Amino acid sequence: MLQKEVIKCYIKAGRIASEVRDKVKTLVKEDVSLLEICNWVENKIKDKGGKLAFPCNICINDVAAHYSSSINDDTVVPRDSVVKIDLGVHVDGYIADTAITVCLNHQYDGMVYAINEALKQAIKAVKPGIKNSHIGSIIQKTIERYGFKPIWNLSGHQMTRYVLHTGKSIPNISTFGLSKIREGEVFAIEPFLTLRAGVGEVTGLKRTHIYRFHKTHRNLNKDADKLQELIKKRFNSLPFSKRWLNEPSEHFSFADERMEKAFSEVLAKKSITGYPVLAERSGKIVAQAEHTVIVTKNGCLVTTL
Repeated sequence: MLQKEVIKCYIKAGRIASEVRDKVKTLVKEDVSLLEICNWVENKIKDKGGKLAFPCNICINDVAAHYSSSINDDTVVPRDSVVKIDLGVHVDGYIADTAITVCLNHQYDGMVYAINEALKQAIKAVKPGIKNSHIGSIIQKTIERYGFKPIWNLSGHQMTRYVLHTGKSIPNISTFGLSKIREGEVFAIEPFLTLRAGVGEVTGLKRTHIYRFHKTHRNLNKDADKLQELIKKRFNSLPFSKRWLNEPSEHFSFADERMEKAFSEVLAKKSITGYPVLAERSGKIVAQAEHTVIVTKNGCLVTTL
């Protein structure tokens, strides 16, 4: 069971996340800068009293996850694209994770409808004692009913304080498993789908824009050691963007050559790890939807509605 104060934090984080998610839809238009959208989302979260649980993800067409603008990103929203926006808020470490697909090409409206239905049906099934695999089966059947294919190697995830991915997962396909969800657990349920002609699998690209503190390395040079401690203090175990290091520091500025060398060292020493951009292996369009839920005695509380 979660304490009342903890639930209040989850609810506040969810309210902020849902408000920002619903408003950002109006910004997604042809030729709009992805960096501008990222900055708008992240600043709006902070303006509303939340903190960033991870960098705003803006994933276009076949890209499914982990694309977030770098500091000098000049990418814009393409014409007739399918755009996924995934954002995260935390209040005192308690996280709300939510995502939406914005379709600029009516040819793919059915994908958006299907992914939202898959999420809706999955949430309806959540209750203590249900198998995670059963929820995955519901997601897969719903997606296939509408003529699409689930992404088998992406899944929803359990969350705890300051930890975005931990413990149990919620698959997006039917699997064999004995794991069950329990009262008081918190999950981000996030189905992904692609066209029937797609492979239904994502693969990592040779691009990384999001990082996470992994472990303290003792044998770093002076600058790298300072950066390591700065990252650990500022972001805890939550994912961060390299452009966030542009915020004032007593040690570095992002434009400083020392910063680049220090960052390269902490990455090489695996003090931090990166999340590669993930794309559908056959290059087909991907849609996503996501809500955060708290498992309750008789079902669940959706914090990000």
